[in-house]
Amino acid sequence: CGLRVSELVGLKLSCCYFDEEYILVEGKGSKQRLVPISAKALREIHTWMQCRSQMSNIRKGQEDFVFLSKQGRALSRSMVFRLIKDLAMRAGVQKNISPHTLRHSFATHLLEGGANLRVIQQLLGHESILTTEIYTHLDRQFLRSQILDFHPRNQK
Repeated sequence: CGLRVSELVGLKLSCCYFDEEYILVEGKGSKQRLVPISAKALREIHTWMQCRSQMSNIRKGQEDFVFLSKQGRALSRSMVFRLIKDLAMRAGVQKNISPHTLRHSFATHLLEGGANLRVIQQLLGHESILTTEIYTHLDRQFLRSQILDFHPRNQK
């Protein structure tokens, strides 16, 4: 759902409202925002929570974190970076992939799917819409189709 890696590793169960399908995220500058969670993401989180409930080594003070390491501690930013790199390599992805790459992709996919830039700004927790515009990389073919589909002089 486009979280910053620091927001992901800091996500707490007490801020997850799975029945209502949203999470309360603490972003930069301790600013909070509500972020909806898709049905697919909820299914994956539910699967993780089943695995997590079997963990007998959750460290004191770590119980409220959603994502934990095998050692029962909250994941660190570097652990998430390594995990993404490893999964990308296993999938045969040659490009340099990071959690931030996924955040950019999330924003771009939303925009290409027709989401309003202001909505994307809110979801990403950007103070300025200019930052959001940097995140949204539109493919040339998509831009061409938008001109052909929506410019009045191209209408039949």
